[in-house]
Amino acid sequence: MSEVLLHHFPSSPFAEKARLMLGLKQLAWRSVPVPRLLPKPDLMPLTGGYRRTPVMQIGADVYCDTACIARELEKRFPSPTLYPPGTRGVATMLTAWADKVLFFDAVGVVFGTHCDSVPDDFKADRIAMSDGAIDAERYKADLPFLQDQFASRLWWVEHALDGKDFVLGAAPSLADFAVYGPLWMLVNRVPEQQPLAAAPQVRAWFDRVAAIGHGRPTDMTPQDALAVAKAAEPAPVRLSNPQFAAGFAAGQAVEVMADDYGRDPVAGELVAMDSQRIVVRRTHAATGAVHVHFPRVNFRIRHA
Repeated sequence: MSEVLLHHFPSSPFAEKARLMLGLKQLAWRSVPVPRLLPKPDLMPLTGGYRRTPVMQIGADVYCDTACIARELEKRFPSPTLYPPGTRGVATMLTAWADKVLFFDAVGVVFGTHCDSVPDDFKADRIAMSDGAIDAERYKADLPFLQDQFASRLWWVEHALDGKDFVLGAAPSLADFAVYGPLWMLVNRVPEQQPLAAAPQVRAWFDRVAAIGHGRPTDMTPQDALAVAKAAEPAPVRLSNPQFAAGFAAGQAVEVMADDYGRDPVAGELVAMDSQRIVVRRTHAATGAVHVHFPRVNFRIRHA
């Protein structure tokens, strides 16, 4: 089996979520650095334009978004599981809440607190990437409200842990890693605010999740990652229940893009779809043919 490569940068909360998944699975993996800002010249040949972090690569298969990464890791490495028995649906729903709501709470507090020291190019990049949603100046003006909103949602997490070591029970799940990522960002970026001070159960849980670690990473250069893709062929896609969106079929030229932020379209040939994923085939001189995998939820597909 090909090695797992994670393209990421250290301070990304979504990358931390993925690193913890790899830690739970106790995997050896290759750590490939990507810049925080565009341009990302060594990532674009793999993804076709998708710029968000992290991206997982296995041979000539490229997995965009942590929802897609989680699904593929669980399929290839089912034990230890990201979904303890009876938790897959609720873990996925809680993860969607953490990725959409709790993440933006944390982003608002961090950017609002540090607005005056955030480099102008970083501010401009995040405004452009998010169509104005991630705006440090607006967050600064609204900081007391944002801190209040975070405190209210932290109370929810505190009581989700009543009598439990982890969010869904005695064992960690994907939901723990999704909730942990935004809190980890706050703990590391605004430690002077003591963001978990009012939540003793969250503090103890935070330490338990951190102790899972990141598995066994070793460094790889972006150029070597491109060479891995070029030396491989995409794995055959076998779906037990294909579900194409209306008007779409395998072989069509399409574009796929995120529906919230980082809406850079990825063009390719539609390979497969089901209720949870979209797979397109594309080629580049640096990589040869690759399959780029996206979640179905929160991603749009259109005819090219």
